[in-house]
Amino acid sequence: MTRKAFFSFHYERDIWRACQVRNCWVTKPDRETAGFWDKASWEEIKRKGDESVKAWIRKQLDGTSVTVVLIGNETSNRKYVIYEIQQSHVRGNGIFGIYIHNQKDCNGNSDTKGNNPFDQLYIERDGRRVYLAEIYPTYDWKWDEGYDNIAIWIEKAAKAAGR
Repeated sequence: MTRKAFFSFHYERDIWRACQVRNCWVTKPDRETAGFWDKASWEEIKRKGDESVKAWIRKQLDGTSVTVVLIGNETSNRKYVIYEIQQSHVRGNGIFGIYIHNQKDCNGNSDTKGNNPFDQLYIERDGRRVYLAEIYPTYDWKWDEGYDNIAIWIEKAAKAAGR
């Protein structure tokens, strides 16, 4: 089944790495093989202020079943990434993270591994804090063979969320 996925990432620092992941379907025989459609048109966003950005994020999440958080060195510090994760959780999207620091940027450089943004977000369940890191898995694009497995990860996340 084809899924609509929203990709959350730190634009300025990780766009080159994010594009490698987001566009991996280009080398597949067809988009169906990749197992997802990318709904976010991040090229079109204009930062017109906090509320405009949040409205754009909510609109981009409409119709998606999975949110893929691409984790680079500074991702966990980005307020809009945190907002995207929170909104995705509230909407019931399947969610997972992929570490992308090993991917090369446009200058051929990899980066250092960043913190898991799921470690700082939690929900209350049975009187205790349950961190999203306990709920949502993370993978490494390079070491977990993301090119070959992203469709499986997306489908698994969607099913875990009942979508």
